[in-house]
Amino acid sequence: QLQLVESGGGFVQPGGSLRLSCAASGPNARNYDIGWFRQAPGKDREAVSCVTVNDDIYDADSAKGRFTISRDNAKNTVYLQMNNLKPEDPAVYYCAADMWKGTVKGLCGKDYTLRSWGRGTQVYVSS
Repeated sequence: QLQLVESGGGFVQPGGSLRLSCAASGPNARNYDIGWFRQAPGKDREAVSCVTVNDDIYDADSAKGRFTISRDNAKNTVYLQMNNLKPEDPAVYYCAADMWKGTVKGLCGKDYTLRSWGRGTQVYVSS
């Protein structure tokens, strides 16, 4: 059973940065494709960025130019570096994992729900 634990959320001012971590544990943890998703109050969950085991990356429009996803297989951890945070970025950020056989864009797509999810970490952006 794969377990995912997010960390790194918190308060930041507009323009600030945070680095979120998603630590995976369990059998074959490093063999999973990982996605970061977020959900703000009253809004649908949306994809932020995804990375496959082959390091193929997809960034949603909201992430392009500001967020960077990366993985450290030695630590079974995937990071989301978030820079230039904006007032529209506050949400609970979740990481999710699956063994995906399609494109990295499909991994982040609305038509597929990854099988394993963490509990999330809250990000606040406020001056």
